[in-house]
Amino acid sequence: MIFKKLIPSSLLGRSIIIIFVPIILLVILTSFVFYQTSWNILSKRLTQSVVADINVVVKLINQNLKNEAIQIAKNDFKMNVKYELNKKITPLSSENTRGILSKRLNQSLEELKKPFFYDLKNLNEGATIAIQLNNDLLTINVHKDRLYSGSAFVFLLWMLFASLILLFFSYFFMNKQLRPLKRLAIITETFGRGLDAPVLKSSGALEIRQTANAFNQMRTRIKRFLKQRTDMLAGVSHDLRTPLTRMKLQVSLLKDEKAKSELELDISEMTAMLDSYVSFVRTEAPEPIENLSINEIIKDIFKNINKEKCKFNLIENNYIKTSGRPIQIKRALQNIIDNSLRYSSIIKVSISLIDQGCELIFEDNGPGIPVKNFEDVFKPFFTLDPSRNKLKGESGLGLSISRDIVRSHGGEIKLSKSELGGLKSTILLPI
Repeated sequence: MIFKKLIPSSLLGRSIIIIFVPIILLVILTSFVFYQTSWNILSKRLTQSVVADINVVVKLINQNLKNEAIQIAKNDFKMNVKYELNKKITPLSSENTRGILSKRLNQSLEELKKPFFYDLKNLNEGATIAIQLNNDLLTINVHKDRLYSGSAFVFLLWMLFASLILLFFSYFFMNKQLRPLKRLAIITETFGRGLDAPVLKSSGALEIRQTANAFNQMRTRIKRFLKQRTDMLAGVSHDLRTPLTRMKLQVSLLKDEKAKSELELDISEMTAMLDSYVSFVRTEAPEPIENLSINEIIKDIFKNINKEKCKFNLIENNYIKTSGRPIQIKRALQNIIDNSLRYSSIIKVSISLIDQGCELIFEDNGPGIPVKNFEDVFKPFFTLDPSRNKLKGESGLGLSISRDIVRSHGGEIKLSKSELGGLKSTILLPI
């Protein structure tokens, strides 16, 4: 679980990891092998060379050629020699370890078979080596170049620098290759929200071009299908209004009041259904995006509510201003409120600003909807009780239209049980 959280969510980040992690592992492995082999061997050779020169100096001193030994050490061996009579070794520091270099120097000095002590703490200023010669003390300061080779670390630095350069070029080229995918994601999201999306330019790798072409073909088919459906619904609605009008005129001439009342009810139901179909078609019609106030839209809807038949309670926790299609947003909210008005006497609306955006909560004290049907009521033409809906003039499109509109604005609508006893509708819209 922790490993999944560490993995980047973007394809670019994951691609960089796929490329760069092996490089990092290679650098670490190479450095380890180099440290254990090349640097080990190099340190051994350097320390042996230094100890060999020290041995020459010791032999010259034992032959009473102290001055010559000091001159040779300084000029030829890059060593500063100090010879002190009647002095014992005093440990210079207990912090004289320096990894492999310290280990190899210690091994080489043991070959002298004389008491010694060394200090590598300030290697930049040279290594200090003290050797006990009978009652006298020989102190030698060895230049760092004799014990330390910077070329090895230059090699490691070059490897690190090359890795960073490779990472940069990998990021540059991968980002360039993924640009078509980013455009595809944006256009797909736009098209999925019901907005018109431009034709996706085919570019990039072969697989990306194939995906772009497939999307363009899908876009064309969906737009053609939506146009056909819209034209069909508009045509059917228009064609049916003429005979309905004639039926109204004929019914008005009937003398049988009972039959007249029943027929008028049927005609009203059919007219309401046609109005719903037309409204359903209008949700797909283009409408410019404008700045709007959610609070003002809610208040405008409730202006036409009969306050005697229904009690309305508006809780404005925040004043919400956003952008969207005003007519469509109003239609979506109107459908939800109308659904509550048909079966409720109390409607409570709460407007709040949360982290995800604008939250609208609609609650009523009506009969509600069974939990098992929460998702079914969003299907077009679905009705819980056909007989009841006939009396209320419902077509089964209200909630379906509302969800389509809300989703086209990047939001979502959910249903639940209300504390008032009825239905609770929660709408979340981005700001």
